[in-house]
Amino acid sequence: MLIKRPNDIPASEITPQSVYLRRRELLRAAMAGVGAAVGGAALLSAPAARAGAPIADVRPSRFSTDETPTERELITSYNNFYELGTDKGDPKRNAAQLQTRPWQVVVEGACEAPGVIGIEDILRDFPQEERIYRLRCVEAWAMVVPWVGFPLAALLKRFKPTSQAKYVAFETLYDPKMLPGQRRRVLDWPYREGLRMDEAMHPLTMLATGLYGELLPSQNGAPLRLVVPWKYGFKSIKSIVRITFTEDEPPATWNRMQPNEYGFYANVNPDVDHPRWSQKSHRMIGEGLFARKRPTLKFNGYGEQVAALYAGMDLAKFY
Repeated sequence: MLIKRPNDIPASEITPQSVYLRRRELLRAAMAGVGAAVGGAALLSAPAARAGAPIADVRPSRFSTDETPTERELITSYNNFYELGTDKGDPKRNAAQLQTRPWQVVVEGACEAPGVIGIEDILRDFPQEERIYRLRCVEAWAMVVPWVGFPLAALLKRFKPTSQAKYVAFETLYDPKMLPGQRRRVLDWPYREGLRMDEAMHPLTMLATGLYGELLPSQNGAPLRLVVPWKYGFKSIKSIVRITFTEDEPPATWNRMQPNEYGFYANVNPDVDHPRWSQKSHRMIGEGLFARKRPTLKFNGYGEQVAALYAGMDLAKFY
């Protein structure tokens, strides 16, 4: 298996993907050249509101795998984002309808300092790092995404959760004018997800603001989405507008709709099959239908880091 666990990776191996790194260097160089002509402050603020704009000062992360990232075109054109349509190509086709500026996130519930934070403040206040993670979907396919973002824990700590905060709930934007998929009742809108507090505070859990060194495209969950690399993709809620600290397990959209197929925990586990297909192996997006399947690793290869979170739990019951 190609996944390399974080503590196995020396610093020299963190960002080996020369193609997209070179691309980012060229973008930064071009931006710097323009900045000399028009002024650095104006340059930094102007492109920040649009998807695809370079994110400044991205640093490599020790949490990256050494896998080669999936091509950007595939990452941005084969998506599960029902708010923009149920077909895999719908999100990209409808992406322009989702306007991500201005954007605010409400943080509330069992915390001492509830409040509201804007996406520009998030980008300014939290150092952005690149993490190369595999995203696994329950339909037995996967892609490797060079996410840009920061630890979810960093944001949560700012709002000072109390001892009553046992879970963290997330909610996606509800706006049928911008999200045409919400005009149909294919899901119980708005989309909701949740993590146990220890999962949310784990250093592997991140809030993504971009990919390939650039601001997230709308079809990938702009401007802010969750990424939990040891869980199946439906846990990675997109276009987040509300975060709530709760004492009780929060509702999760797919778990509430089809609990026999989509568990609350959704940990990648080859020993627990989906009722309609095996999850023991998977194909990588872009390799074709006839490509050889790869064996699926428990916790997506991050067992050494996260297995202790579930010590004593029956993972066939708490799937």
